[in-house]
Amino acid sequence: MKILDAEMTRALLPFDGLIDALNQGFRTGCVSPIRHHHTIDRNNEPDATLLLMPAWSHSRDDPSYLGVKIVMVVPGNTARGLPGLTSTYILYDGVSGAQLALLDGNVITARRTVATSALAARYLSREDSKTLLVIGSGRVASLLPQAYRAVRPIERVLVWDIDAARADRFVETLRSSGMKAEVVSDLETAVSTADIVTAATLATEPLVKGAWVRPGTHIDLIGGFTPRMREADDDAVVMSSVFIDTLEALIESGDLTQPLAAGIIGRSHVRATLADLAAGKNPGRTNREEITYFKAVGSALADIVAARMVYEAASGAGVSAR
Repeated sequence: MKILDAEMTRALLPFDGLIDALNQGFRTGCVSPIRHHHTIDRNNEPDATLLLMPAWSHSRDDPSYLGVKIVMVVPGNTARGLPGLTSTYILYDGVSGAQLALLDGNVITARRTVATSALAARYLSREDSKTLLVIGSGRVASLLPQAYRAVRPIERVLVWDIDAARADRFVETLRSSGMKAEVVSDLETAVSTADIVTAATLATEPLVKGAWVRPGTHIDLIGGFTPRMREADDDAVVMSSVFIDTLEALIESGDLTQPLAAGIIGRSHVRATLADLAAGKNPGRTNREEITYFKAVGSALADIVAARMVYEAASGAGVSAR
């Protein structure tokens, strides 16, 4: 069994290649049962969550893989100065069940997450989008400018975070890599001037207000993965053409479950999944003035696509353990 640490996993997942691999993966699909959620009670801090995310190739696929990601989400780690998410990925041969690789799940999660958003933006954002607002500055948020620059001509990055010092550090990192970036304190103004608004937080109250969003904007919501979590308000949902990564978003994301439960929108308000976009079943953005809204909760499909990409690159040419 190959053991691939964070550095190796990261090196084998360049964004341009990963975005293309995800496009193919969403087009062809795989078997991915609904993830397992287990709440872990905590005293004097938000509860933690254990996620188990399995997926495997269709029986017709060759080579065949099976993988499972084990994730711990600990919101209380923010106060400890630690990442809120830790994970491990195990990849198996889909026929024999032999263990093929143990990969750094944190890198898999972060890079496939932002690459999924960038893939959606390829279909949903304006092609001339140049100003990107990133809400959040954690592990996932810090990768968003790189991923978006793989699909759009991003020239300016705005960063807002509830922790101003962390936002400052993120901006300095972006500047040191040659990007034009700045910290913003007025979120309303930042939202109203951005071409793409992307949020990767653990917020439980809306940060993005529909009243702030100008025509032609693409809204990308990454952080909320439970019905209690929320990054945009009802107005933002109602005024937008809504797309999702998978159907699980309809039952897991507060950004959709809450307005659905309140009768503010119906399920028909959701235009398509990312698989529909990748397969050409939906055109995505239809005009420059349209406000598009992509809600992702993360998918085991994206995990196994990324894990396969790493394993096959490390093996040279898709070596099978059969």
